[in-house]
Amino acid sequence: MPTTNTLRAPLATLAALLLAGSGCAQQGTAGEAVSRADLQGELAPVASAAPARIAVQDTVAASRRTAIVTAAQRVAPAVVSVNVRRRERVQPSNPFEQMMLPPGYERESAGLGSGFVFSREGLVLTNEHVVRGATEVVVTLADGRELDAEVRGVDEVNDLAVLRLKLPAGSTVPVAPLGSSGGLMIGEWVVAIGNPFGFYLSNPEPSVTAGVVSAVGRNIIPSGGEQHSYYLDMIQTDASINPGNSGGPLVNALGEVVGVNSSILSSSGGSEGLGFAIPIDRARRVALDLAANGRVRRPWIGAQVEQVRTGAGEVRTREVRVSSVVPGSPAERGGLRAGMTVESIAGRRVRSPLDWDAGLLLSRPGERLQVRVAGDRALTVTAGDLPSVGAQRVQALRDFQLVTLTPAIRAERGLSSERGALIVSLSEPARRIGLQEGDLILQVNRVRVGGAEEAAQALQALSGRSVVVYFERGGQVGATEFVIGG
Repeated sequence: MPTTNTLRAPLATLAALLLAGSGCAQQGTAGEAVSRADLQGELAPVASAAPARIAVQDTVAASRRTAIVTAAQRVAPAVVSVNVRRRERVQPSNPFEQMMLPPGYERESAGLGSGFVFSREGLVLTNEHVVRGATEVVVTLADGRELDAEVRGVDEVNDLAVLRLKLPAGSTVPVAPLGSSGGLMIGEWVVAIGNPFGFYLSNPEPSVTAGVVSAVGRNIIPSGGEQHSYYLDMIQTDASINPGNSGGPLVNALGEVVGVNSSILSSSGGSEGLGFAIPIDRARRVALDLAANGRVRRPWIGAQVEQVRTGAGEVRTREVRVSSVVPGSPAERGGLRAGMTVESIAGRRVRSPLDWDAGLLLSRPGERLQVRVAGDRALTVTAGDLPSVGAQRVQALRDFQLVTLTPAIRAERGLSSERGALIVSLSEPARRIGLQEGDLILQVNRVRVGGAEEAAQALQALSGRSVVVYFERGGQVGATEFVIGG
């Protein structure tokens, strides 16, 4: 049969090659030893083919260009590698280091992540934790260009940051098309694009991994390390997301960005099929605020919720009730009262306090939120600005902006202390001594602080001297020691 003859000749040739390699004088099927020329002839591309074979080849070639390939080619040119230099304060790990290292000792370190260009003006969206504490940011484009960048604004709550590239006059950059995360379907194909190895690879093109949408609306509790805040209403995917991919885009089969890759759950530090991305609908709103104002306007309604517990103290995970309402707040004006059982907010079902917080993140100040409570009652609450945003700011030294703690600000920030000065803005040198926005200053050396003015006066009086600042952060009291320049 013709098929049998077609297969036997190459097999015989390969057998001859194997025997020849072992030193045996094997003859080919025509009684002659296989030469290099014969081998080249066997392995050469087919010079001409029958029309039927050409049609099959065209069909196979067309099948290789899947939607995944097209999506990756559409977005990958706009994906960048974000390389940062930062200065970190070194905490002594043993008594010897405590004696040898001077107070406030710092060292320089490097970090890397990913991002993508979302504006022709050279704006890049990435994760806040990628650029946290950065003193220098260099962005490498997929075409190999390296550009300096400045941090336009950061949002720690959503773990997002916007960078502005310093583009040479007349130059352009590819822009990633943004889609919508609102209609994502469980099981649909998605592509994660990023630069997990940064400068360790010789070429700047990003890496591509494919998977599916595993789940939506996931809430992730902080696990320590770089993760400082809750990740709420996240997209879960099994597309491999490894360290260094943070900030890169999650792309649907249409070649549209539907999420910002942010975190993984892993016991080994590598991808184990549990990756999470910030929905692009929320990321887009945050990015626009950061690009325009350098900060995000956070909605506040003045109500706290808690999980309902049984008499034995066990959590009934599907029921949430209002635990407190701040007097005069938007929540009180909208009719919310302590003790009400919450069923949904902004159309999102509430089964835990994290669902409540995620619903608030979807809104902005001035928007009307519908809150459905038990008894099939629908209440309308108009979100306002955070109380700390409208509070009078006091400048302390050249490095801090403080506001006096009030009951509304205390409820806004979930603070335990009843008096103090809240840090709402600080310089980069102040960050390096161990303080953060949101810290509540309680005491300066031995002076208790009742408000912003008292804290500013206490710090000014210690100019040129060593100072210890005690503060509340995350429900715990900490302290940092530094010297105020004269």
